[in-house]
Amino acid sequence: MHTIWKGSISFGLVNIPIKLHAATEDKDIKLRTLHKECNSPIKYEKICSACNKEVKPEDIVKAYEYTKGKFVVLDNEDLENLRKENEEKAVEIIDFVKMEQIDPIYFDKSYYMSPHEGGGKAYALLRKALEETQKVGLAKMVIRSKEQLGVIRVYNDLLVMETIHYPDEVRNTADVPNIPSNDKVTKKELDTAILLIDQLTTEFEPEKYHDDYRTALLELIESKRIGREEVTPVLREGKSNVTDLMAALQASIDRTKPKKASAPRKKTISKTKKQA
Repeated sequence: MHTIWKGSISFGLVNIPIKLHAATEDKDIKLRTLHKECNSPIKYEKICSACNKEVKPEDIVKAYEYTKGKFVVLDNEDLENLRKENEEKAVEIIDFVKMEQIDPIYFDKSYYMSPHEGGGKAYALLRKALEETQKVGLAKMVIRSKEQLGVIRVYNDLLVMETIHYPDEVRNTADVPNIPSNDKVTKKELDTAILLIDQLTTEFEPEKYHDDYRTALLELIESKRIGREEVTPVLREGKSNVTDLMAALQASIDRTKPKKASAPRKKTISKTKKQA
């Protein structure tokens, strides 16, 4: 598994040399853009908006636009010094908390952590301590020139770091418009909705969930690759025309009820056999 970062995690006086590995991968199908006339790939060039000519990589600098049309230029040396300065203080676990205290809205990306040379025992110590206390560690570190706030937890006998958003990166829920109040829900509607939830409740088995769109797109691409232009889409159950809330809930419950086995049909004796 590819290593994307090497460094160390520390808590108190314990230092753990570790390596980070991406825990997830993007399975999106990448589509190229082609010129319709000749089917050649389209190239995207960096063009200066004032000079109207292509700019080479060595002629590009980074800047922050603090107001419309006004920039503060930051050269590579400024950014590199800032990165090195922060890397030295970005690997310490600063707090331990209960996992349930962190709302999932904060979570961003997952990384597997493996011990680097000489870090096996300290790695096992932190893993065991987190398991025994049922807590997670909050740490800061710099990954790819960005300071990250991370949660270190145990998953399948591995230490995993979940990068999380800072509070000021999570938008205020009060800014979301048109949120209805709870007093619009009747007791009967609530009871019916809870009944539906109970009927659909099951154990979480991630293996049974699949990306149907990605599968269909791959099938379409393959059919065109081998020369079959026509494809047959998978027919899906049509949407119900029920618009009343209670009727929709009841219809959903009826659809999720286990079907009763039909009673065996009784054999009939023909008249000819009776007369015999």
